[in-house]
Amino acid sequence: MAFVYKADPARGEVWKRHFAERRPDLPFHLWPETGDPAQVRYLCAWMPPDDIPGTFPNLEILFSVGAGVDQLPLDTLPPSLPVVRMIEEGLTAGMAEYCAAAVLALHRDLPLYRERQARGDWTAEPVRLAAQRSVGVMGLGVLGQAVLAALRPFGFRLHGWNRSPRAIAGVTVHERLEAMLPQAEILICLLPLTEQTRGILDARLFGMLPRGARIVNAARGGHLVEADLLAALESGQLAAAVLDVAEPEPPPPGHPFWAHPRIWLTPHIASMTQPETAVEAVFANLERHARGEPLVGVVERGKGY
Repeated sequence: MAFVYKADPARGEVWKRHFAERRPDLPFHLWPETGDPAQVRYLCAWMPPDDIPGTFPNLEILFSVGAGVDQLPLDTLPPSLPVVRMIEEGLTAGMAEYCAAAVLALHRDLPLYRERQARGDWTAEPVRLAAQRSVGVMGLGVLGQAVLAALRPFGFRLHGWNRSPRAIAGVTVHERLEAMLPQAEILICLLPLTEQTRGILDARLFGMLPRGARIVNAARGGHLVEADLLAALESGQLAAAVLDVAEPEPPPPGHPFWAHPRIWLTPHIASMTQPETAVEAVFANLERHARGEPLVGVVERGKGY
């Protein structure tokens, strides 16, 4: 049996080294080199080959290199093939760091002060403590819970919403999104992108937030209706936005996001899979698979995540 890695080649070299050290019994190949395709049992990819059954007829597991799987053609993959999303500590820590930094910047009005700096304006705003500010998180999976844990020490009033019930210490978890939104002065989107969540960050949602709210989208660009965000910023319903994602990526030249004074745009770097810890997560799942145990991170095709 063999393992194929089909993603960033530079990171793949790190994977190759770890496999050579830890699993010399399992041949490792960097795409497009695959060895004998009939021997390939495991594939780790951002995008798999178009015809998986024809390319790897004996494939047993498809690992996604990312936490999200919306890039994968789930509807066309073999129904019996387990798809496993990446759950690894480096990726989780990166998301917690990014969202904490974004929330603190928005909480302390840094986008506003950057805008004023550009025009030589020394005007100060009243300072609010974190305990006087509420933060809401959409999506309470591994990443959402890590972000809430990172924010808890600052004293923010924390709220969360998830499609499946959750109980998180120190967090008010709402069963209905509409119940959380009026409480969210800073809103973080960490939802998986599905047909149900595409375009969820729209004028209707923005209208349910407190006036002057701020948003962080570190999930997918497809969650956001861009024209509605620009209109909400123009009207003052939203004060600022931190966006790590767009659709397409990058936004085309001349796109209003590039120069908007109240939008901070980063190039999809909120969280990146770390090769060293990702390899450990895959090794652990390979061991579970060998023992016939359930894998961690298996995607529910019907839900899309």
